[in-house]
Amino acid sequence: MSSIKETFSQISPSEFFYRNRDLAGFSNPTRSLYTSVREFVENALDACDQKGILPDIHLSIKAVDPEQPDPKPYILSVKDNGPGIEPKHVPLAFGTVLYGSKFGLKQARGMFGLGATMAILYGQITTNKPVTVKSCADGKTQDEFVMLLDIQKNKPIIQKHTTKEASKTGLSVSIILEGDYSKAGIKIRDYVAQTSLITPYSSITFEEPTGEKFHYPRIVKEMPTPPTIIKPHPHGIDVETIRRMMVDTHYQIPVVDNKMIAKVRSELGLQKKNPNSKAILEKAQKKWSGLSRPVRIVIAMISFLDIDFEKLSKIRIDDLDVPNKKLTYWDFGDSQSHIIDLDPETPYYKQIANTVAGDTLHTFLTKRFQRVGPTTADKFAEFAKFKPEKRIGSMTNEDLVRLADSLQKFEDFLSPDPSCLAPLGEEPLSKGIMKFFNPEFASVIQRSASAYSGFPFVVEMGIAYGGDIPPKGLQVYRFANRIPLLYDEGSDVVLKVVNEVDWSRYKVKGDPPFVIVSHICSTRIPYKTVGKENVADRPELERELKNALQFLAIKLAVHMSRKGMADMAKKRANLYSKYVPLIAQFVTELSGNKKEPNYKQLVQKGSEIEEQV
Repeated sequence: MSSIKETFSQISPSEFFYRNRDLAGFSNPTRSLYTSVREFVENALDACDQKGILPDIHLSIKAVDPEQPDPKPYILSVKDNGPGIEPKHVPLAFGTVLYGSKFGLKQARGMFGLGATMAILYGQITTNKPVTVKSCADGKTQDEFVMLLDIQKNKPIIQKHTTKEASKTGLSVSIILEGDYSKAGIKIRDYVAQTSLITPYSSITFEEPTGEKFHYPRIVKEMPTPPTIIKPHPHGIDVETIRRMMVDTHYQIPVVDNKMIAKVRSELGLQKKNPNSKAILEKAQKKWSGLSRPVRIVIAMISFLDIDFEKLSKIRIDDLDVPNKKLTYWDFGDSQSHIIDLDPETPYYKQIANTVAGDTLHTFLTKRFQRVGPTTADKFAEFAKFKPEKRIGSMTNEDLVRLADSLQKFEDFLSPDPSCLAPLGEEPLSKGIMKFFNPEFASVIQRSASAYSGFPFVVEMGIAYGGDIPPKGLQVYRFANRIPLLYDEGSDVVLKVVNEVDWSRYKVKGDPPFVIVSHICSTRIPYKTVGKENVADRPELERELKNALQFLAIKLAVHMSRKGMADMAKKRANLYSKYVPLIAQFVTELSGNKKEPNYKQLVQKGSEIEEQV
């Protein structure tokens, strides 16, 4: 047997993603350069979206040494006209992994608080160069930070901080990272172009390493309504979430310090006296109805511990376990922790229990969840076999598990509130498709809000056919929360749904000039990885995608039928124009006439009739 002892330690989030950067899309110089572009551009767009600012984004990639072969260091810079970030938040926002503003229940491109910081981390470990962040949040002063990231401690290292006057808000980020633009360039160009398609209200300028500029002007001047943060939906709740929500329902146990003791004395009228516990309780009973909640709690503590004011000042209440009827406190006099049993028969137990137990189940449901009214709360309580007046904090572990299971199984909850979503809308999507593809036919649909696991989502989809679309077969453009998804398409739910369709039923055959644009927006896109490139095949998502695609496929079939009829008419018109002159010549010779009839007018009329048909 080995005598070597195992040692245990903890690593920071930065350290974890440093060791496992493939998970976040930083697997090689090609993918890393693309992912960095994506993360910075999306942060800029999110910032503008949240404040209703029409985005003006400038992206540039320049080689540090153009003569050096790929992979090599590149300077990646992204500048926006957004609201900027307050100086106190800049170091943490760009120097701390899993720090961000996108963890609430509303739609946003970012989800994990990872992307931008991971790009900075990758740049640091490949070139050992700091990130430069310039931010102006007030339109008057620009703060410039030059920083590195302390990977082991997951905190920023500020090398330089300067300020200067500015005239407009905005943010710019610049990093030096190892990349391979010769391989990543086509994906980056596609990403920028597709971003302009799904955000037609934005203006994007991209300068690539060769110096060539690509400018995508905004097509529409109206932005989608910004999403709002909403309460959670019952169907998306588990036991851990309930536990966290319970904490918010509890009344705070007051800190028993000199200030609190003075308050108790004042409300009881005992400023100059130092009575024993019995006398304190007798005084409290007489004035109970007029006492504040914190004072009532302290009085209850005095009753259970049987102590006076002097001893009360030497203890700290650490825990009140109402389900198990236990109170834990620290006694500074003997420097020990003590646990006592709470007698539920005493008159003060109810005060303690209600304090810790917090809201009733009925109040918990109507106050903490979206779209749950009093009637629905009562129906659910009956379904789950709980009394509506049961205090949420008094539930045992078994009760909490049963509550979580019942919340997910109860079918009478209303569908989630879609106000936390900001779909692009049918008209902007249609304009983006027409501008991007210039097709002969296009149609779009926005489905009503639905939900998976309690998270609301909306599916938007468009199809385009013919025109300037090259005849290369069906092409699928995938978007999630206005993010182009360019990698790992093989395992994406959208491709699964599209590939299950028999397109010959809709008169689409061969290698048609055909495009499908799919956009999913949700508070929680079910990405398969933190790299955010493919979406899981949740049944609810799959159903909505199928319904949208079927609607559009029928529209396309109608167009293809009309197109087929028009083609047949054109062929018949060609036959007329080819054979009618010969027939006219033959008839003229047969009749012995010298002048042919006016067959051109006849051909013209025949063509007009065919077009009408």
